[in-house]
Amino acid sequence: MACTMEPLSKKIFKEVLIAELLGVFRAYFLFTKINVSQDFRHTMNKKFPFILEVYYKSIEQSGMYGVREQDQEKWLKNKN
Repeated sequence: MACTMEPLSKKIFKEVLIAELLGVFRAYFLFTKINVSQDFRHTMNKKFPFILEVYYKSIEQSGMYGVREQDQEKWLKNKN
């Protein structure tokens, strides 16, 4: 019984590992896109504001302040 379970557990482990790596890469590319494009941040603010809040908090913890204020200022100017 142990011989048949070992390949199954290895297969499941590989699938979970691949899923985790894909998740990390997707999060990295999403962060990079949010970090580079103010227009994309505006889109994220409309569709997924909680993700944008996580972005703002993470960059503020790293010592970069003022991005949120710059975004809000530009978005208000574009409304008027």
